[in-house]
Amino acid sequence: MRHDWPLLLACCSIPRDPAKIESLAREIRLSESLLGLAGAHGVVGHLALALAGVPDELSCSPLLQSLTARHRAHLLSTLTLTAELFRILELFRQSAVEFLVVKGPVLALRAYGDPGARQYADIDMLVRDADIPRAAEIFVATGYQSRVSVAAIQAGKIPGEYRFRREGSGTIFELHTERTLRYFPSSLPVEKYFQEKTVLPLDGYSVPALSAEHEFVLISIHGATHFWERLMWIADIAAFVHNRTEVDWNRVRGYAMEVGAERMVRLAVVLAERLLRVPVPAVLHADVARDLRCARLACAIESWLPFAGYAPPPLMERVKFRFHMPGGFLQGVSYLARLSFSPTEDDWSDEGTSPHSRAGEVFRRSLRLARKYRRTPEQ
Repeated sequence: MRHDWPLLLACCSIPRDPAKIESLAREIRLSESLLGLAGAHGVVGHLALALAGVPDELSCSPLLQSLTARHRAHLLSTLTLTAELFRILELFRQSAVEFLVVKGPVLALRAYGDPGARQYADIDMLVRDADIPRAAEIFVATGYQSRVSVAAIQAGKIPGEYRFRREGSGTIFELHTERTLRYFPSSLPVEKYFQEKTVLPLDGYSVPALSAEHEFVLISIHGATHFWERLMWIADIAAFVHNRTEVDWNRVRGYAMEVGAERMVRLAVVLAERLLRVPVPAVLHADVARDLRCARLACAIESWLPFAGYAPPPLMERVKFRFHMPGGFLQGVSYLARLSFSPTEDDWSDEGTSPHSRAGEVFRRSLRLARKYRRTPEQ
């Protein structure tokens, strides 16, 4: 971490400091270590672009050659996913199922101006909960396997997401609804999302997407959902803030308030400033200054962030983090309880939907989470 991590931060910072990047790159001794860390953090593309301008004596090094090969593979993967996205979108349009594409190529286009600029392994879409049965039919009919069974969908069970995987290619689509996005502190206003949607041009196709302000709130919540364990998510925030000068930050502030995500948005911009040198938007300055908890949470994140999820915060640290996300005591208790006891597909039983079955699933979830994240100091 002494050399690799500072270089990744420099490569994701805005604006980049070429002299600093060159100096740090010359200190790298184990190129596979650096490439492995960049891959784990999802910033291979950032690293490749930053090192593209290094002097000739470095450009022919094994590090640059291996990095170029990995970046090329990443670009090929995103092109394949984007082509499949266009095919699926046409099927959805024919069926009259309304949808929005979130994160993935849409976020890459918004934050970086290039749909291939960031890594993503699947395509995320937002649909109404009422449209899930029809959406599932479309995916299954076109060769995808659903992780959530038809019986579970008909029974009204709510997974973490509706995942569809195509055999052979391994392409994955994940559908989200107002009921699956449980990491929103308050209910997701799905009808407002569709009313205020926009259309983005992507390789000649018109792709329906969230408004920029709603997208920013969503990616802030997504980062908090995963404890900000990957540098890519903070780099997205930094690029969004720096490059999307037309964003109405008063609307971002208002939308965050609607779903109880004010602190999540504040934490996102604080991390972008502390780690990647992108100033907090002026509209949010006063809110950030008043929220002293934000700085403490950012310090905690910096302690586990470099390890890209391989040294996750222990159970009690996770509990405290979740508790502090909504901002208030009662809101924190409610949010923590909902996330701790709302079963997903990993907790479901085959016993039907009886109260006894539901109680067993709730217990199974809390036990599973405790086992998964319990860690002693020696581990």
